[in-house]
Amino acid sequence: MGNTNTSGDIGFRTTGHAKKRLLKRGDFELVAGRFGQGQPLPKNHSMTQKWRRYHNLPRATAPLAEGVTPAGRSVTKTDIIVSLNQFGDFVELTDVIKDTHEDDVFQEYMDICGQQIGETIEVVTIAALKAGTTVFYANNSGSRAAIDSPPLRGDFRRIFRSLKNNKAQVIRKMIRATQKISTEPIDPAYIVMGHTDLKADLADMEGWVPVRNYADSTKAIPSEVGSLDEFRFLLTPLFDPWESSGASSATYLAAGVIPSAAASCDVYPLIIVAENSYGTVPLQGMESVHPAVINPKPSISDPLGQKGAVSWKTYYNAVILNQDWAARYECAATAQPS
Repeated sequence: MGNTNTSGDIGFRTTGHAKKRLLKRGDFELVAGRFGQGQPLPKNHSMTQKWRRYHNLPRATAPLAEGVTPAGRSVTKTDIIVSLNQFGDFVELTDVIKDTHEDDVFQEYMDICGQQIGETIEVVTIAALKAGTTVFYANNSGSRAAIDSPPLRGDFRRIFRSLKNNKAQVIRKMIRATQKISTEPIDPAYIVMGHTDLKADLADMEGWVPVRNYADSTKAIPSEVGSLDEFRFLLTPLFDPWESSGASSATYLAAGVIPSAAASCDVYPLIIVAENSYGTVPLQGMESVHPAVINPKPSISDPLGQKGAVSWKTYYNAVILNQDWAARYECAATAQPS
């Protein structure tokens, strides 16, 4: 095993009378997995999950003729199938760390792995949403390569019109942040998810309402920063942009930094979702994450019991269920907001 943590990797604190305090690690609020249609796959069932959508019937506007039975309609349907993928990782440590370190290293490693699990599931969901086929470009640009605009209110009005024309419903509930698959009600809206780099540009849009100005700010969703018309916005640093993919400009972030001269700007996705627009598939609910702690103990491969490990594995995937009910909006982020 290639990466074993030794006592040299985790320094001892020598101030014996100092108050013990472990520094809090950077931890992102998980956003993308909370608004999909959760469909846990029973254990020992299969590696695939299937959703079925029955299509609406056309309007029956022709008057019936007396004594004549109409032809009737055939019901049509679409199946969406997704296969589970397995994810996992581990960290090793030595008996010296376990026996002599002043921190509860095993617990710390479990916490680190727990954070890794959440972020792994989140970025898998984000990747599925970013791959959607309904795309809008900032300021009505013709392509990603032509983008040189921050988010605009007029663009969101175009997106709203598209969602409504496709009968997309607002979201009224989200998955609870608990160990069980359950939901809780929220104020209805279309949900927009994106990167925290866009917060200043969003706040500059006409009609923007920050969370602090809500009639009841206690009803804000975790990571929510504000609303615009029929949309509520949630931001997280996990929504990576396509670096250096837009038009040349000195106004917008490029390659993740403030450019010193005109350069191809980074293009940020904002993902807009409606009710039942995408699905998430854990195995047997959130209990499917299998953590393991292996204490250093003698074995054939480790006769002196010098190595232990903390590990985890899980099964998961996400998929867009209706491309007309989810949209990707691509824009730039102002490098130096006013």
